[in-house]
Amino acid sequence: MILSTIIAEINAISAPLIKIEDDLPVLGVSHDSRNIKHGEIFVAFSGGSFDGHAYINDAISNGAIAIIGEKEISFEFPKPYFRVKNARYALAQLAAAFNHYPAKKLNVIGVTGTDGKTTTVSLIHHILTESGIKTGMVSTVNARIGNETVDTGFHVTTPEAQEIQSILKKMVDYGLTHVVLEATSHGLEQYRVAECYFDVAVVTNITHEHLDYHGDYAHYFQSKSRLITWLDHGMRKSQFSQPTAIINHDDISYQPLMKVIGDHPIDKLTTISYGLTGDSDLHAQNIRNIPEGIVFDLVIDHHNYTVESKMIGEYNVFNILAAISAAHFACGIEIPKIINAIRSFSGVPGRMEEIDMGQPFSAIVDFAHTPNALKVALETSRNRTKNRVIAVFGSAGLRDREKRRMMAATSILNADITIITAEDPRTEDLDDILLEMKDEAVRYGGVEGDNLFIIPDRGNAIQFAVDMALEGDLVVACGKGHEQSMCFGETEFPWDDRIAFRAALAALMQVDGPKMPYLPTQD
Repeated sequence: MILSTIIAEINAISAPLIKIEDDLPVLGVSHDSRNIKHGEIFVAFSGGSFDGHAYINDAISNGAIAIIGEKEISFEFPKPYFRVKNARYALAQLAAAFNHYPAKKLNVIGVTGTDGKTTTVSLIHHILTESGIKTGMVSTVNARIGNETVDTGFHVTTPEAQEIQSILKKMVDYGLTHVVLEATSHGLEQYRVAECYFDVAVVTNITHEHLDYHGDYAHYFQSKSRLITWLDHGMRKSQFSQPTAIINHDDISYQPLMKVIGDHPIDKLTTISYGLTGDSDLHAQNIRNIPEGIVFDLVIDHHNYTVESKMIGEYNVFNILAAISAAHFACGIEIPKIINAIRSFSGVPGRMEEIDMGQPFSAIVDFAHTPNALKVALETSRNRTKNRVIAVFGSAGLRDREKRRMMAATSILNADITIITAEDPRTEDLDDILLEMKDEAVRYGGVEGDNLFIIPDRGNAIQFAVDMALEGDLVVACGKGHEQSMCFGETEFPWDDRIAFRAALAALMQVDGPKMPYLPTQD
């Protein structure tokens, strides 16, 4: 694709400050001046702590053949500069055009929500694949393209637009027909998943999270609901006769989302609701916790079915219902096939994952990093033991400060022992974070040295929890899940809660095991 052709794909673009004399071939699109390559277009936008416009000269020096930006520039660059209203959206448009609009050739199922996104994405992907549908997946854990697994980063976020479009193109080239795509609030707000031409929008829930970025719940909700409004993208694919919105009837977001649907009419939109009551289009009842997972009765289309899952926790019933809705109503898969696929799904790494080295108590790693997710993780833990629940968790620096206090209170109210520790403090002072959490824990009944402990080093915190656990207790470490690093300052240190648990258990039982990973809090 040549420069003039790809530039023409951007909406509301200004004329360049200098004429395009050489209509050069475009070899890529990037927003990172450090990694720009010769022949690529550089897109400059402002972030929370940076301004891409300040690196335009660096991008040109590294080989950029054209610049897209939002600011009015009063001087000329040696390369054409195009001004746009929204550079992030322009990046998505350029990335889609450069990759020949792969989403137009795929059935795209988007999943958003505060909690349960990755599990729901993975389960939908599993059901469709087991049913013989050639399906790809993009989650905050990884991307799946046939037998290939692509890492999508250290920490939970939606990849940037150019990476998403490149992955989608690989899926098209591989011969896939469907993709299940996880859309975070940042990914929606920053147009990373724009130009993905969603056919199905699944919303798991919208609770308290990322208010540091969005400001308040109203703006956070607005970002999440964008997935539904983007169903009206002006084109329908032959594979799907109509767009489908799938929403949680029991969540506080249900009525507001129904209002969004009413205020933004989408031609031939099908709306499906799921929950635990008969008011929804499909619902679960008779939920039973068993040692192997959960069992419940599914009521759908005036029929009753028994659903069995290896996943633990009643909250996963909602994720299963969401996945059933997408697979059945949007993709036309028969319920018996769906139930068989659910039975064989083993879960997602780092989500209520049990660590067993023969110890006389349970050890679990979970990703719960929001107040609601921590609450349901602790409730699930409570249902799996008659003895004590020991919780180890922290709250990230440079993120939503309000949830720190909420999570500390949640643990005091739902766990027997609360151990507060580090979790990606970044450039914030860890002691300040821990003090905020401790104050709220004390306000809700925490007594330091009794049911409340503050241990800055996460490895020491997990070791302390393991050492104090008695037979039949349950120790759960929350907040990191599958993640492979922890950020102190601006440095990512290799870290995995599952390895830390095995190291702690090995030390306790005096058996061979991994070494406790290093964090600077050990010094």
